[in-house]
Amino acid sequence: MTVLVERRRDRLAAGLVLRTLAVWFVVMVLLVLANWPGIRIGAFIGPDDLLRMQQVRDLIGGQGWFDVHQYRIDAANGGVPMHWSRLVDIPLAAVMLAFTPLVGAQAAEIIAGVAVPAISLFLLMLLAARVSWTLLGAEAATLTALSLALPTYLVFQFSPMRVDHHAWQVVLALLAVNGMMSRSAKKGGWAIGLALSGWLAISLEGLPMAAVFCALMALRWLRRAEDRWWLVHTMDALALGSIALFLLTRGFTDLAPHCDAVSPFHVLIFIFGAGAIRVLARPRLSPLVIVAGLGAIGAASVGIVLAAAPSCVAGGFGQVDPVVQEFWFTRVNEGTAIWTVDLSRAVGLLLLPVIGLGASVHLYLRSQAWLRTWWLDYTLLLVAAILVGCLVIRATVLASALAAIPLGFFLGSALARLRAIERPIVRIIGTAGLVLLLSPMTPGVVGSLLSPPGDEPARKNDVGVEPSLIALARPEACRIDATADALNALPPGEMLALIDTSSRLVFRTNRTVVATSHHRGDKGMRFAIDAYSADPETAHRMLLQRGVAYVAICRDHGEVDKYAERNENGLAAALDAGKNFPWLQRVAIETPGTLQVWRVLPAQIRQAGSSSPRR
Repeated sequence: MTVLVERRRDRLAAGLVLRTLAVWFVVMVLLVLANWPGIRIGAFIGPDDLLRMQQVRDLIGGQGWFDVHQYRIDAANGGVPMHWSRLVDIPLAAVMLAFTPLVGAQAAEIIAGVAVPAISLFLLMLLAARVSWTLLGAEAATLTALSLALPTYLVFQFSPMRVDHHAWQVVLALLAVNGMMSRSAKKGGWAIGLALSGWLAISLEGLPMAAVFCALMALRWLRRAEDRWWLVHTMDALALGSIALFLLTRGFTDLAPHCDAVSPFHVLIFIFGAGAIRVLARPRLSPLVIVAGLGAIGAASVGIVLAAAPSCVAGGFGQVDPVVQEFWFTRVNEGTAIWTVDLSRAVGLLLLPVIGLGASVHLYLRSQAWLRTWWLDYTLLLVAAILVGCLVIRATVLASALAAIPLGFFLGSALARLRAIERPIVRIIGTAGLVLLLSPMTPGVVGSLLSPPGDEPARKNDVGVEPSLIALARPEACRIDATADALNALPPGEMLALIDTSSRLVFRTNRTVVATSHHRGDKGMRFAIDAYSADPETAHRMLLQRGVAYVAICRDHGEVDKYAERNENGLAAALDAGKNFPWLQRVAIETPGTLQVWRVLPAQIRQAGSSSPRR
């Protein structure tokens, strides 16, 4: 068995950049072609992408840098204070400001919707390929970049018009991996810590993996006393980076303890941890004392959480209204555990990470000296990413990205073996088998074969079902884009619309809506759930009391079915069945989709014929 040894290569050579550019260009061309129908009309993919672009619009339009409220959502309660970081807004705003004078605001938004994901994809490929270039060679670097295009859920997060924060989290994780590869504890530790501080500023969901990176630095300390400075510098950078980013993006406008975003108590924990670890690292201590000291620091950090924000022990969504939790959050597939989805999807999410894990173990066993230690750390990191992905499906994106580096080696080794086969038929069969193994369609086929009879796929338009890679080629059923002018022409007033479609209403029209599918707006979400599932007369009283002016549904939408499950005689089910009510006046709008809108009439002017279309 060939033993791998440490390589000495220029870690950002022209050859690396050119190879990465070539793969990136091919992948981007395919992504643009697959998504062209949606790109052409500016159809951003999901609710988060739409509201992200709206947040950037508001910023460009003059809303304060530290003010991330969405004032047209749940206006009755003062709007929804979003927890999203301005860091993700910066590249989008930069592209839009640069191109608006040249092509207009709408076209500039489309350019930003394509360019920013493309930039993040290139950075991801470059950072991943750089690891393979340094440790495994040029061919492995090329194949690593290519391997990033294999997992469909990963590619989806970097697709055109997918502008939310998930892609940047993965890029920052790969930046931290590059820091792990440094031979300098100071340079590497600061690269890791700053990457983690940016990651957490964008989304606190990165906290478990940030803890894993820090644990790996602690493991280096336990293996060799001289390597204790890895953890020291990582924590220093994490603390100082978090302070700087908090002041830059949040300022002093919101110092409340939040469970879904970095808050002052999180920054305090990072500062405390950095200081305590630096003190612990000064003397040379036995491994047992080091472990005890790190455990005490961890326990004290938990104590700070319990003192400052005890409700955060339940997680970032622990404060969400229980009814909203049951109706909405538990149905958002990407936020649930891997065992809650059908087997074909679970296989699709985990197959490539597991193959990559096997390749990573192989690289560890074949390596020696420093390289062997590095591959051990990387294997542990990949194991942790897979486990976190099993608990929260959207975290499998990181596992897939990390798996691409050992997958690049696996592909290179497999291709070398295939090239060495003399019999053409065997070589062809072997190549076909390799292609099938790594094909995006294979996991679904394997999962379907393993699934017991009777399993059904998720319904189209179901609550929380994220779009597929080519979702933009299929216009959304409501076709709010085609009815925006008619909706904008209506007199002002709040609209009760389906939660999953309201983000598009906010983005495409001037309407104010009761709720969108974002957890900080759970008061509005609770009202929408109760109103849609209440009997019509009760719903009418609720709407009048709140002052809702319009009610809208999209016929045959999966969300309507969920309200019908709560009450088959409720408002949403009745409207979906075509029933009329004297207190609802149908608004005549021409639409190619399934959107229907009614005006809510006050009780004193209800008339028997008021359900006829308004002319």
